[in-house]
Amino acid sequence: MSDSQIDKNSTLSFHSPSEVDLEKRQFLITVTACTGAVGAAAVAVPFVGSMLPSERAKAAGAPVEVDISKVEPGSMITAEWRGQPVWIINRTDAMTADLAKLNDQLSDPNSEVVSQQPGYCKNPHRSIKENISVVVGICTHLGCSPSEKLKAGGDMGDNWTGGFFCPCHGSKFDLAGRVFKGSPAPTNLVVPPHQYLSDTTLLIGVDGKAEA
Repeated sequence: MSDSQIDKNSTLSFHSPSEVDLEKRQFLITVTACTGAVGAAAVAVPFVGSMLPSERAKAAGAPVEVDISKVEPGSMITAEWRGQPVWIINRTDAMTADLAKLNDQLSDPNSEVVSQQPGYCKNPHRSIKENISVVVGICTHLGCSPSEKLKAGGDMGDNWTGGFFCPCHGSKFDLAGRVFKGSPAPTNLVVPPHQYLSDTTLLIGVDGKAEA
């Protein structure tokens, strides 16, 4: 075979792709790209999903509405917020009046440790409404849950005007959640952020105003 024939055949073997070939090639490229995208999405969805907060986690930090219409004077109810017990105490007028008489017996009577209550609860009764106390029911010593001792006297002694007693190590708190001197607990009970949606509906977990 001559060189000219080889050159001619070689030229013929490298002919330009037809329109049909181009369409097939484009089809294969598109299919391959789509398959890769689907695979990447399948991997990405669980990864992104793992970064989203679960419904349980969101609920744990969500504000909690509490109906306080049936809390009789001199009694309390317990709500739950962020997995913690929150006490709502309806203090009688006599209970509220007794708070000022205890100042010399308390470690922090004026609520100077600001981390223990919002600014609008830094007052003699540590609350928005004078008669309604809202405190987290966890001792600030080692996290035990104190027992309610709302009534004066009784097994707490004649000088007891009402409050809370932690059975774990003996810490005592008054009806505003203020800690008594000599208690192992270093600070007052925590007052959570809260506000009133109405006279009978309390919202725990959202800051409110100082006005009752």
